[in-house]
Parts: sequence; C-alpha cells; structure tokens
Amino acid sequence: MTQTTITNRIRDLRYQTGEMSQQALADAVGVTRQTINAIERAKYSPSLEVAFRIADTLGVGIDEVFQHGK
Repeated sequence: MTQTTITNRIRDLRYQTGEMSQQALADAVGVTRQTINAIERAKYSPSLEVAFRIADTLGVGIDEVFQHGK
C-alpha cells in the first residue's frame, strides 16, 4: 500500500486572512494552539470535522486547505 502525504496551506491562508494568529484560529475552531501548530507542520492529521472547521474559519473550501499526493 502506498502512503499518501497530506500537506496544507494553513499558514499561508492565515496570513491572507488578516494575519490571523494560530491562537485565533485555534479559538475559532475549538482546538489548542499546539494542535494548529502540529497540523501546520504536518506532524498531526486533524479529524475530518476539525479539517472542515479550519476551512470554514479561513473562508475557503477544504480542498484549498488540504492537499494529498503520493
């Protein structure tokens, strides 16, 4: 089975959204700042629910936040 790598554009999108801090995004999504940091650094994959909340908070579709490749 081939492993899929999931990448994200959260940091870029936070800066495009008025330079939103990790803490502000975390508060809006309902997770800790450390969780947002780990997701941004691809050290942690969020649940589907959290992924959708991140996209909604950033005002974009989930496919604009998260990408996958082989």
